[in-house]
Amino acid sequence: MKSFFLRQLLLVPLLLAVLASLMPNNVLADRLKDIASIAGVRSNALLGYGLVVGLDGTGDQTSQTPFTTQSFTNMLEQFGVTLPPGLRFQLKNVAAVAVHAELPAFAKPGQPVDVTVSSIGNAKSLRGGSLLLTSLKGADGQIYALAQGNLVVGGFGAEGADGSSITVNIPSVGRIPNGATVERMVDTGFDSATNLIFNLHRSDFTTAKRVADQINNMFGPQVAR
Repeated sequence: MKSFFLRQLLLVPLLLAVLASLMPNNVLADRLKDIASIAGVRSNALLGYGLVVGLDGTGDQTSQTPFTTQSFTNMLEQFGVTLPPGLRFQLKNVAAVAVHAELPAFAKPGQPVDVTVSSIGNAKSLRGGSLLLTSLKGADGQIYALAQGNLVVGGFGAEGADGSSITVNIPSVGRIPNGATVERMVDTGFDSATNLIFNLHRSDFTTAKRVADQINNMFGPQVAR
């Protein structure tokens, strides 16, 4: 009886070893794009200046923001409308705005991108307004996209007859989903580069060594260093 139990006890480690050999090896690994990025491949900031029209009396007070009047006058002159010199007028439904967007890496002409529109004058709200055609430039001064469209404003404000007021979020900032169209590509030099440089999101010599070893194991020695 004792020999039977002894044999059973000796079989337990053997069974455990067999089961362990049959179980898959769960190796935790990170994708290279999750821990590093390619040098030179990034989004680019675009910025422009334009006018939002169609506001319900919540635009700039042009007596305090003369640049709004000047911009509006210049726009009319482009369409052949000349105003008498020295004319003073109030444009409560117009607001001067800054327009900015992020141009993704490898964006092609014709692709849409989202834009953010922010009042730079004293407009109370941009709700209900439409952005007129605005050029978006990069840091080099070149035009990379054109923006235009109706604004989506998340904030709002209300005033009571007793002078009380309430404001929720920021009504002087809005967005235009797919409001800009890419007009030209950014030359990254990626297609003509003879080598690739990976920048780790968190600099670490051990991680860099392991990445290089894995690349060399897959593509051959001295490919990564």
